[in-house]
Amino acid sequence: MEFIDLAFQQKRIRGKIGEHIEAVLNHGQYIMGPEVAALEKELGQYVGTKHAISCASGTDALLIALMARGIGPGDAVLTTPFTFIATAEVISLLGATPVYVDIERKTYNIDPVQLDRCLSALRSGDTSMYPLPRLAEQREVTPKAIIAVDLFGLPADYSRLDEIAQRNGLFLIEDAAQSFGAELNGRKACTFGDVACTSFFPAKPLGCYGDGGMCFSSDDSLAEIMRSIRLHGKGSHKYENIRIGINGRLDTLQAAILLAKFSLFEEEVRLRQAVAGRYTEFLRSCPSLVTPDVPTGYQSVWAQYSLLARGEAHRDSIMKIMQGKGIPTVIYYPRPLHLQSAFSSLGYREGDFPVSEDCARRIFSLPMHPYLTEGDQDRIVSALLEAAVA
Repeated sequence: MEFIDLAFQQKRIRGKIGEHIEAVLNHGQYIMGPEVAALEKELGQYVGTKHAISCASGTDALLIALMARGIGPGDAVLTTPFTFIATAEVISLLGATPVYVDIERKTYNIDPVQLDRCLSALRSGDTSMYPLPRLAEQREVTPKAIIAVDLFGLPADYSRLDEIAQRNGLFLIEDAAQSFGAELNGRKACTFGDVACTSFFPAKPLGCYGDGGMCFSSDDSLAEIMRSIRLHGKGSHKYENIRIGINGRLDTLQAAILLAKFSLFEEEVRLRQAVAGRYTEFLRSCPSLVTPDVPTGYQSVWAQYSLLARGEAHRDSIMKIMQGKGIPTVIYYPRPLHLQSAFSSLGYREGDFPVSEDCARRIFSLPMHPYLTEGDQDRIVSALLEAAVA
């Protein structure tokens, strides 16, 4: 059994993918070819933003967004520790300081209440109010931005996050790497904050056959800067460089593949909803497991279907039994970022973010993709219910 079955999807549109690739080979515009502009137009219209700027990866999308705002040394960017490293890595790459904020227990997304507390502590310098970086060199950092992550395909609470960002004059980035296709109160993911960033990594709900990403914004000035940064700080022509940028372009071949795959996307979102709904229907009554919570007004795109076990030993036992039955499970994420060696210079300690740490010890994910048959789901659920009480 596959954790994510990309092969079945490819069979459905193999002919269309081949046609799109052949078109690129025929016109030979491998960099910034016409498929790139077509993809930007189509996805921008789908989510409902004025600008869609494709790039080489979801990580580059976040980096470009921060660079467009001029984030750098002395700046603090607040984000969640319960996410993939790319979210905070880009902050450190620019010399800024990641400042972590704990998550909501039910949604796994950044907690607006804790965010307010963290900002108060940052402004007052009072670490008794909230855990802050314990930097070896005593230096002040100024809060400049928030990166909110839509974890596992569920949008964060942008009604409250927008209010906090505006009240504090902060740049708000939606890390929608896992949530392209999700909704909050009828509004598509990738339309929240000042800039939204998504990923087209193959395992994402809309993924290419390599790396790819996109920034979304309705701010004309920001969009112009991000397009420039994506192409080595390009000005009016290729050899005019008006700012420091990166080589962050999306390959034309990947754009062509994404255009083919997008033809199935809305159907696949509905299929993901059905798979997740059926999982929850059968698992919600199990007292030793916590099923995902989708608040009223939210629609997850179900990049992952993640559960909480009673504890780490219980989780490990479940995964071992499932593996023995040929059913793959994965842990997203086993170690929060504030406890990763890469961020040891920030001086965070175990216990600083108890919700993130508890979830990391208990969480595991089941196979999730649009083509998971009811028979496979029955097999997964049966094995899981048996393992959960073992």
